[in-house]
Amino acid sequence: MNEVSYVVVFPTIFSKNKIPHLISNIKKILKIRNQEFKSIKRDGDVILVNSGDPVFASSAINLLFGIEKVAIARQVRNDFKTIISEITSIGGNLLLKGEKFLVKVEGSSKGFFTKDVEIAATSSIIDEKSSLGARPGTDEDYDKLLYTYLTKNNAYICIFTDKGHGGIPFNSPKQNTICSVHDELSAIACYETIKQGYETKIIVCYRKKSELLDLVKTINQIIPRMLKEKIEIDFFEIKPFFTGTKNYHVFLNTVTEVMLHEAKENNLTYVSLGFSPLIFSQNISESSMKNIFQNNRLPIIPLSGVGTELYEDAKEIGLETQIPKISKIIKLDFKEIRKISEKDVKSALKTKKTVNVTVGPNNVHDILDSLEQNH
Repeated sequence: MNEVSYVVVFPTIFSKNKIPHLISNIKKILKIRNQEFKSIKRDGDVILVNSGDPVFASSAINLLFGIEKVAIARQVRNDFKTIISEITSIGGNLLLKGEKFLVKVEGSSKGFFTKDVEIAATSSIIDEKSSLGARPGTDEDYDKLLYTYLTKNNAYICIFTDKGHGGIPFNSPKQNTICSVHDELSAIACYETIKQGYETKIIVCYRKKSELLDLVKTINQIIPRMLKEKIEIDFFEIKPFFTGTKNYHVFLNTVTEVMLHEAKENNLTYVSLGFSPLIFSQNISESSMKNIFQNNRLPIIPLSGVGTELYEDAKEIGLETQIPKISKIIKLDFKEIRKISEKDVKSALKTKKTVNVTVGPNNVHDILDSLEQNH
């Protein structure tokens, strides 16, 4: 039997009409991560990566958006007996003593139903691995999932699967935007902006230098997903610094003005707003969008419609410990529209510092060192 192992990439439903773009992104991320590959090809709705190191390749690929899940799988012919034999062999070897397992088969079958494979493979594993005491579980209760996906000619018996991050492939809409990272909620909005496919320019707005370390750490979790080896990030200090809900809104409006200025300077079409309509009042959202339209730019609100899922996004970019802060922002009462000072906007623009980042393991220290040197 000619068995070949692949990294199998499952596009999201929104990416199935963008598979060529996703393949291009896979090639880019593997190159950036110095991962060699023999071939990248398509088999039906999945993408197959023949890599020298499937573990590291799958880890790199799963930084991308537009992916439902990534698997390391053995390829065999789409033949009933062959599939049963391979699931029994591979799946059985993955089981530990006493584990409950679930055989799940999806995709295109010919001459049989996927349910037939699930039942036959489950019985075969019980017979062949009786010494392990392994037993079948249910959809709601199992220790190990033994997943197989069928295409027209092949079957992929998965050795390992990892959940993807959803969204669509980066830069697939061919639209550019600017976003600001200035707190935990805006960082999630920036993450969602990239997840929605926009070519994104990131700026950082801070009120006091003690905020910089946490903001840079957060950015360091976002930039590897942007498919660039070198990224330019602009930093702006916004003063005066006051606390309280009303002054927070003034701060956000000042950030928007800075983004508008930079969008014009860089010929960017869209401005990504780092707040949620579920949190801010409608009049504040409408006021911000009206301002952007009046400046001949188009607003996007990446957190529109995103509810409690933003907590999952927070975990993805290393903000688990900051969830109480995010909850605090969500509980603020945003109603009043307050005017900003043009003087404060001009003052913020004068503090601009640009840092060129080569994406790598020392980004946080490199960025902070560059800011000190530019000071």
